[in-house]
Amino acid sequence: MDAIKLLKEDHKKVKALFEEVEGLGERAATQRKNLFQKIDQELTLHAKIEETLFYPEFKKRAEDSEERDEILEAYEEHGVVKVMIGELEDLDPKDEKYKAKLTVLKELVLHHVKEEEGELFPMARELFEPEELNKIGDRIVAAKEKAGAKR
Repeated sequence: MDAIKLLKEDHKKVKALFEEVEGLGERAATQRKNLFQKIDQELTLHAKIEETLFYPEFKKRAEDSEERDEILEAYEEHGVVKVMIGELEDLDPKDEKYKAKLTVLKELVLHHVKEEEGELFPMARELFEPEELNKIGDRIVAAKEKAGAKR
C-alpha cells in the first residue's frame, strides 16, 4: 500500500473526529473528552509512524534546501501539536479553556495536514519511486497492526 495514501487516510480520520467534536453542544464535556481521547490516540500513532518511518526516509532523500526545510518544519509542527495534546490530557473537559484548546489543536493539525498534502507529499512523489512508497507503506501497516490500530 502506498505510504502517502495511508497517511492521507489518517488525515481524513482525524478531520472527521474534529468535525464530530465541533458538532457537540456546550455541555457535552464527557463526549468531548471521549472524542479527544480518540483524536489523541490517532494523532500520537500517526506522528510516531511519520517520525520513525516516513520522515527519516524523506530526510535522507532531501536534496535541496526547500525539501530539507519542509521536513524540518514538519517535525517542529509535530512538537507543537504534542505540547497541545499534553495540555489537553491534563485539563478537565469542564474547564472553560478546554474547548478553546481543542479548537487550537484542530487548527494546528489542519495547517500541518494542508502543508503535508500540498507540499511535502508532492515532493515525496518526486523523491521516491512508487515501489519505494509501497515498501514504506507496508512498514506503516505493520507498525499500525503492532500498535493494535484498526483500519
